[in-house]
Amino acid sequence: MSLFTTRPELTGDFGMVASTHWLASATGMGVLERGGNAFDAAVAAGFVLQVAEPHLNGPAGEVPILLWSEAEQKVSVVCGQGVAPAAATIDRFTDLGLDVVPGTGLLAATVPGAFGGWMLMLERWGTWSLADVLAPAIHYAEHGVPVLERISATIASVAQLFTEDWPTSAATWLPGGRVPQPGGRLANPVLAATYRRLVAEAQAASGTREGQLTAARQAWYQGFVAEAIAEFSAKTAWRDSSGEVHGGLLTGADLAGWTASVEEPVTFDYHGHTVCKTGPWGQGPVFLQQLALLSGFDLSGMGHLSADYVHTVIESAKLAFADREAWYGDADVPMADLLGAEYNAGRRALVGAEASLELRPGAPGGRAPRLPAFPAPGTASNAPGVSGARAPRGVGEPTVGEQAVSADGSVRGDTCHVDVVDRHGNMVSATPSGGWLQSSPPLPELGFCLGTRAQMFWLQEGLPASLRPGARPRTTLSPSFALRDGRPWLAFGTPGGDQQDQWSVNLFLALVHGGLNLQEAIDAPMFHSEHFPSSFFPRGSRPGVLHVEDRVDPAVVAELRRRGHQVEVQGPWTLGRLSAVARDGGFLKAAANPRGAQGYAVGR
Repeated sequence: MSLFTTRPELTGDFGMVASTHWLASATGMGVLERGGNAFDAAVAAGFVLQVAEPHLNGPAGEVPILLWSEAEQKVSVVCGQGVAPAAATIDRFTDLGLDVVPGTGLLAATVPGAFGGWMLMLERWGTWSLADVLAPAIHYAEHGVPVLERISATIASVAQLFTEDWPTSAATWLPGGRVPQPGGRLANPVLAATYRRLVAEAQAASGTREGQLTAARQAWYQGFVAEAIAEFSAKTAWRDSSGEVHGGLLTGADLAGWTASVEEPVTFDYHGHTVCKTGPWGQGPVFLQQLALLSGFDLSGMGHLSADYVHTVIESAKLAFADREAWYGDADVPMADLLGAEYNAGRRALVGAEASLELRPGAPGGRAPRLPAFPAPGTASNAPGVSGARAPRGVGEPTVGEQAVSADGSVRGDTCHVDVVDRHGNMVSATPSGGWLQSSPPLPELGFCLGTRAQMFWLQEGLPASLRPGARPRTTLSPSFALRDGRPWLAFGTPGGDQQDQWSVNLFLALVHGGLNLQEAIDAPMFHSEHFPSSFFPRGSRPGVLHVEDRVDPAVVAELRRRGHQVEVQGPWTLGRLSAVARDGGFLKAAANPRGAQGYAVGR
């Protein structure tokens, strides 16, 4: 099968970088051209994404990373996901009259893990210095980046909030008191100064690369960055999505007590491929659960994007995501049972001819599932200042439409992604996110804002994803890696919140069952379910709703509706922001998403 593609699948043998912004991809390729490896390139690209896509991520966000080290011949997970502060208890929030964690402001901040995650990968597997990997980001922060239409739309939609309630945001993102216009230039000189100071302090502390990286981490988590964050959290208060004014909970001890970590991936074998994901502290294994269910169906015989194919994939996703809601979190998750053959045979039998409108978690190993007390479908919580299904501006994450502004007037944040493969065979898949400009007011002396990932905790006791001091929120960030016949093959991923492990599954299945190449699989019409509860404030759900791009065959759409799916047809190029790199047939390959007109792959 061959599909129209918006650009070629790139093929070469030197190196490939694919990301959600062309400046990051070009930066990563520049690192490879100058002798850096895939890990150096990914770090440099990751810091550029903070500047080029400030509405999608920032320095105080988080980053999970999957990587293949050719020297070690193994896949590793780098956890750059920070934890809840010591003071972040359920009682602390409920005493404030809250039943969900706000989606904006200081209360939702976790320890900013991205810096530690990038530094850990750079130190253990990279070769470049701190100064070299930060130089491109410092340049763009100092001199400015071209303003994307979505940056302008995002800032315009929260400009009133900035001017009335968040003056440090107005100072940072409304230069001259005006919304930056598309095609203009947007700089962040305060952030540039922060990174220059980090480099200077690191170089003053040590003459070695490793010593400088250690000093930079100390400056971030124990030095001037940590001190500014602790003071800002303790001494300022801001209006958040609850409608009320709250301060923060992060302290210097919270930052000093956290470090990024390296873990083994969770894996599943599917049709000669081994897919690797983060542990169930994130949603990553829900990808594997979908494969475990789908392994009992003949997707190749159904035909790519047929009604049977879409129905089967969506119904399996509903079951897997129901288990995510009942079982996932920074806790003891029965992953072996959830991926077991017997368990999935029973779950697979639940996929019927009609669309399910229920949320049906399973009982792995005979354990009884317990779901959170979700807001009623189509409604928000009863948090102060929130009514109906309307999410306040600046909350959320998924990109599921053409515009940064949702139909209800809210502005959705999002995520970035970068993939790299080098001539040595090293590969990286990283999904940085959080700390986007509409999430929280910037710290005036640092030039960036705190993240809001704690909104993914539940303020209900006894759940795997319940709020607890020192726990990781059940993040949606979900980079992917796959081996084929035991050899490293594919590093891939996408922004999109809860959609990440639907769009990425669709890409993988299009390659395995549809016979498409990387670019064809990315360009192919995309679809996803909104059936299960959102991971983001205000945690609503839309049972039975299925989004498809209008390039899907109208006859397929009609048949899906006949089967009970509530199909909402979206624009032709609106769903998914995937990118990927591969080692395939002696070549290196790459592809990136055309949707949104900013993702690009480069390589030779």
